[in-house]
Amino acid sequence: MSTRKLTGSANDARIRRRYRAERRFKAYCIGAVTIAFAIIVAFFSDIISQGYTAFWQHEVKVTLEYNERSARLSQFALPGEMREVASRGATRSIPLAIDRNPDLMGTTDEKWVPVKAEIDQYLKHGHSISNDLKKKVDTLFAEGQIREAFNTRFFTTGDSKLPELAGIFSAAVGTLYVLGITLIFAFPIGVMSAVYLEEFAPDNKLTQTIEVNINNLAAVPSIIFGLLGLSLFINFFGVPRSSALAGGLTLGLMTLPIIIISTRAALRAVPDPIRLGAFAMGCSRWQVVRDHVLPSSLPGILTGTIIGLAQAMGETAPLIIVGMIAYIPEAPSGIFESATVLPAQVFTWASEPQQAYVEKTAAGILVLLAVLLTLNATAVFLRRRFERRW
Repeated sequence: MSTRKLTGSANDARIRRRYRAERRFKAYCIGAVTIAFAIIVAFFSDIISQGYTAFWQHEVKVTLEYNERSARLSQFALPGEMREVASRGATRSIPLAIDRNPDLMGTTDEKWVPVKAEIDQYLKHGHSISNDLKKKVDTLFAEGQIREAFNTRFFTTGDSKLPELAGIFSAAVGTLYVLGITLIFAFPIGVMSAVYLEEFAPDNKLTQTIEVNINNLAAVPSIIFGLLGLSLFINFFGVPRSSALAGGLTLGLMTLPIIIISTRAALRAVPDPIRLGAFAMGCSRWQVVRDHVLPSSLPGILTGTIIGLAQAMGETAPLIIVGMIAYIPEAPSGIFESATVLPAQVFTWASEPQQAYVEKTAAGILVLLAVLLTLNATAVFLRRRFERRW
């Protein structure tokens, strides 16, 4: 009696090779996910380890003297032995304070002021300073004259040439102005363009060409939009260079394709029976779009808009082209004044040679990441909260 070899069973050589290939492919995928996760963990660990110390700062207790010499030269407001330890920027406001309140003349005031950046780095990380200064600092620290406190100045002051006084407030205000202008400019134009292309425009070669170009614009390098903003808004329309208006309009151009594409996808996701039912009730096309299609697609539109704004917030290249990389110590009070944004501020600090700016750079990145993650989490929440399943 002859026997025939069974095929298609788990013992077949070809089946075993398929299973081995499947296991290898699965192992490759798990390895890729593991590598990606390890890179993310290493990135956040490095940034956090370098940046968390910027949220704490050492301060020294000094007695400020309001007299004729300090009214002329603010450094004389500090006792001589403290001028090597306390930041010289801590006394800059004394002449102005005396002008505002002449009764301060001849008085003294005890305050906690920031220590110099090199001393702060010595106390935090053990960086080298002169032996005489080290003895003085160690003595003051042991006597309780130097303390470590939360660095509120990092959030309440603008940029400074003194690392111990530098903060993100002016950059944060500039970022709010820029994002506000980006939203006002890009959102209505993007949504209306998407509604027209998806609901009203005829399907012909012109609209197809427009659609292809919109999709291509979403992949254009951001620095190209910076060059476009420079030539269009600054050189042609005369928008002030380095202003929040110039930066917001430039980022608005960059965000437009993202809003148009995401809005069209949200409109396309609305089932046709909703449109047909509204037409059957005698609604015009505009009434169908206004009362039925747009409300149903609003969660997707908002999600795409928030993601577009988050991407715009992280951009630096187009803003460098329009001049928003300037030194801005004071927060702008309007959209026409010179301003900077958080990514540009981080870029500026990263190019500084002082060691104290390293932790400022990492801390700025942490703040920027926190805001971006918050925006993306908001987008996910809106999508899940208001999403309709058909």
